[in-house]
Order: sequence, then C-alpha cells, then structure tokens
Amino acid sequence: MGTNPKRNIMVVDDDMGHRTMLKTLLTGWGYAVSEADDGSAAIVLTRERPFDLILMDMRMVKVSGLTALEAVKEINPSIPVIIMTAYSSIETAIQAMKKGAYEYLTKPLDFDELRLKIEQAMDHSMLKEENRLLRELIGERFDSRNIIGRSPAMVRLLETTARAASSDATVLIAGESGTGKEMVAGAIHFNSPRKDHPFIKMNCAAISEGLLESELFGHEKGSFTGALRRREGRFKQAHLGSLFLDEVSEMSLAMQAKLLRVLQERDFTRVGGEEVISVDVRIIAATNKDLAHLVRENRFREDLFYRLNVITLTVPPLRDRREDIPLLAEHFLKRFAEKNEKPLKGFTPQAMDRLIKHHWPGNVREIMNTIESAVVLSRSAYLTEDDLPLIRQDLGYAPPAGGVATGFSLDEIEKETILKTLESVRGNKSEAARKLGITRATLHKKLKRYDVP
Repeated sequence: MGTNPKRNIMVVDDDMGHRTMLKTLLTGWGYAVSEADDGSAAIVLTRERPFDLILMDMRMVKVSGLTALEAVKEINPSIPVIIMTAYSSIETAIQAMKKGAYEYLTKPLDFDELRLKIEQAMDHSMLKEENRLLRELIGERFDSRNIIGRSPAMVRLLETTARAASSDATVLIAGESGTGKEMVAGAIHFNSPRKDHPFIKMNCAAISEGLLESELFGHEKGSFTGALRRREGRFKQAHLGSLFLDEVSEMSLAMQAKLLRVLQERDFTRVGGEEVISVDVRIIAATNKDLAHLVRENRFREDLFYRLNVITLTVPPLRDRREDIPLLAEHFLKRFAEKNEKPLKGFTPQAMDRLIKHHWPGNVREIMNTIESAVVLSRSAYLTEDDLPLIRQDLGYAPPAGGVATGFSLDEIEKETILKTLESVRGNKSEAARKLGITRATLHKKLKRYDVP
C-alpha cells in the first residue's frame, strides 16, 4: 500500500532522540511529519492544523499522553491516535483504549507493525476520497447506479458490467443475498441501448407458483377466480426494455419450461387467452444459488441454464472486499443523516475499525441497516462503537464474559490472541495474519518468540 506525502503525522514524544528517529523513519515512508515535545504542545497543534494521524508517547513530563489523548479527542474525535509506551501495563493500555486510542504499541517499536498500523489507520480515515481508479477504468459516461467500490473485485465487476451493458445479451448475475445484484441489473439496463424504455423487476421467490405465470405473461378477464379484468404481464410491460428476474432459481420446473419457450420464440399468450403476443425484451436474471449444481440435481433445467448463462457476473460478498466498507459506510451515513436531519460528520476510528472487522453475513443490505440504526440512535457528531450494537468484532480471540482480562501482561494476552486466532483458522497463517491485522512476517516473528512452530 503506497503512502501519500500530503498525509500529515504528528509525532509527540519528549525524548528528542526517539522523536528524531521516528521523524526520519516516517519521512522515508513518504509522510509529512510535525513534532511536539509534550502533550500540551500536541493539543495546541491539533487546534491549529489538521492531522491525519498522531503518534504519541504515553509518559511525558508535563502533560501525559493519556491527558493529551483525551483533549485531542475532544477537539477532533476522528483523528486516529497511536499510543507508544515502554511500560507493558495492561491497566494503562485499557485506559488508552477507553479514551479513544486507535492502537497501543510497546517500545521498542516493531517497525513493520508500526508501518502496517499507520497504513490501516490512514485507510480507515479516508472515507470521502473519490474513486478515481474506477472513473479511469470504466469511463465518465458509465452510470454505476450507486454501485460503490474501489476494491479489485469491484473494479473487475464494473468493467465487465460496462461491457455487458453495451450488448443485448442475456445476463445472469450470481451472488449471495444482500450483495446488490439488483443494482448491477439496473446498471446494465440504464447503460444499454434500451435505457429509454422500461426496466421491469420481478422477484420470483416472492410470488406464489399459482400466480407466477399470470405475473409474467398476464391474463384475460375471467381466466381464473378473481380475474376481474385483463392484465398485462411483466413481459408485455418490459417491451423494448429489460426484464429483471430475481431469484430465478425459485421457479418450478414447469414454469421454467414456459419461460424457456418465451426466450426462444419471443412470443407468448396470456393466461386464458389465445392471442399470440410478440415482445422484444432483454432478460437479466439473478440468483443466490449455484444453478450449475441445481442442474446436476435435476432441480433446474439445463437448457434454460445455458439460455440464461450467456454472460455471467458474480457480485462478491462484502467480506471479500473489506476495503469498500469505509466507502459504503460513509455513503449510507450521508444518506441517513440527511433523511433524519442529523448533522453527523463521520465515524470515530474505533467505530470504523469495528465495521471493517465485522463478517457481514448480510452483505451490503446488512451494513445499510446497521448504519441507519446507528444514525437514528447517535448522540454526537461522530458515530462511535456504542452506536453499533447490532454487530460484533469478528476476532479470533474474545475476552472473558466479564470484560477485558486482568492480571496478565500484554505479551500474555497477545500470545493468547494469536494462538486462538490460529486455532480458529485451522493453522492457516496467512488468514490468521489478516484477521489479526499484521503482516505474515510479523506473525512469524511473534510465533518464533513464543516458541510456536
């Protein structure tokens, strides 16, 4: 991950030698560095100019790091503050975290770990940065229909979506529930030559089997009990436009056969009618199931599968594109703050860290609901961890039910966390390092220190 020379770090330490060493190190990494020789100077500088991150020593002669941390958080709670200390006191660590420290590192510093934590903190706080990469790759004229993401997976998806939109081919969109398949379908339609014609949507799972045929093809008056007048179906409504069939896997085999015939012949008759109606409709289908697997189990027609599967787009789950979580969170914060007329400014680093570490089984739909709830319940200008009761941190190690473990050194707690995380991922060190937020090299060094193979 590259650094940006415009990102400013303030180093606060009354040890001039250590402060100078850190300034040299950070400058070499591409950061602009300001210095403060005491907590009081740090407070003054925070009022005078913006900082992207503060690296602060715990023990200083005049104003301590804890006192300065508390004051900094009152001035601007969105600034990530990394505390440094030579004292491995769990009580002090708990105080720092309670006062809003983003991270707690012990001296002598592990420079690899320091650099990783700084980059993570910077990444978490860049909530309003424009996604220039997507605009360059996809072009200004592509309307992404509020599909938000700058991760490699989303860049690939939007590139393919842009190419698919320009054609008239049938598209199958796969992905877990809540990933945004309907938004991708909308992007395809509204960037296609059919964009000035109807975009009709139908959720096949939400309509009973008995009514599905009528919904798709329409019915004549009196064709069944309750049919008081003729009704046009979704195919007719979508003429010259696009028809989005969500959860297409929920159709019965009999209904699949009827759909297949319409896709092949491009005509149909209403339920109870005889008139043959010709239509020009582009089909966009979506599913959260593995259709190929359903075909093998004879639960989905193979010929319909190949008819739908001309172009396949797979929307990645949110857990596989965590770098998009800050962008999504900021987007939903802005939307719901405006809706509820609340003057919210953003997230504290701890709140954003919790959002990024959550597993998000409900994907984008879940994060949208979580942020809406947090906005409604918020009591300050920045959303905090306390505003996010609906989620928990997906960590490999959890403290005892009574709270943070006491009576243990930081090394003991760190060792237990690492071992529990390794156990949770069945010894996969790359996955463990990702969950712990450290590099694989750092994990190896720590395991070696603990005599763990």
